[in-house]
Amino acid sequence: MNEFQLRLKKLQRRDWLLWWASVMVMLLLTLAIASFTLPALYQGATNFFQFNLDQAVRGLVGAVLLFNTYAIYQQIIVKRLHRKLAEQMEATAKLESYAEALHKMAMLDPLTGLHNRRFAEERLEAEVARSHRSGHPLTVIMLDLDDFKQINDRYGHPAGDLVLKGFADRLKALVRVSDLAVRLGGDEFLLLLVDCAADMAERLASRIGTIQVVYQGTTIPVSFCAGWAGCRPGEASEKLLERADRALYEAKRRTKSRQVTVPA
Repeated sequence: MNEFQLRLKKLQRRDWLLWWASVMVMLLLTLAIASFTLPALYQGATNFFQFNLDQAVRGLVGAVLLFNTYAIYQQIIVKRLHRKLAEQMEATAKLESYAEALHKMAMLDPLTGLHNRRFAEERLEAEVARSHRSGHPLTVIMLDLDDFKQINDRYGHPAGDLVLKGFADRLKALVRVSDLAVRLGGDEFLLLLVDCAADMAERLASRIGTIQVVYQGTTIPVSFCAGWAGCRPGEASEKLLERADRALYEAKRRTKSRQVTVPA
């Protein structure tokens, strides 16, 4: 895009130079004619337009006509280039917008609008590296809906989709701008909490609470299990996820709707 803008600016400067050159030629022609005619006027020449002035004026007029023809030709070329560059810029902008939309779609879960696993893994790796450099805390919460398969079997997949959307909306409403809410797949979710210690994760998980989704006049209660872990010094992102996943598994093993933490 910057290259196109530079080319347009060059063409615009060229356009102005052509116009100024035309003006200067017209001024020179006027001065030339005046230089020939004024002496004749002062000397009282009887044949004012019959001396060498005729040839001089014709030559100057011919030169001006040639220059103007060239200037008009250049103007046509410049306008065509303007139009072509404008079309290229518009096409490039559309392609960039389309590419950005595709990239965003590749990083988002189409059902819930949350970020997907691929984006979460990239972001988690970056945040873990930042946590190691700065020493700031980083916590990961893994969440899994209770009896989601039974909800699908009893009410149908449209109801299950509505449950997933409702739970995702609750997560989006709770997390900060610096945090990340993710749908890992199925009924599994993840929260990436930046600058948040593991002991704060339980408070956030309790704020999610039980969600009620209304489907075709029927209220469906939605509960979940959660497990979390805080990032340890020098720990890889994969190990952090493994510990949070173990905490979630332990919570599900004990009882539904309970949360378990793995010590940082």
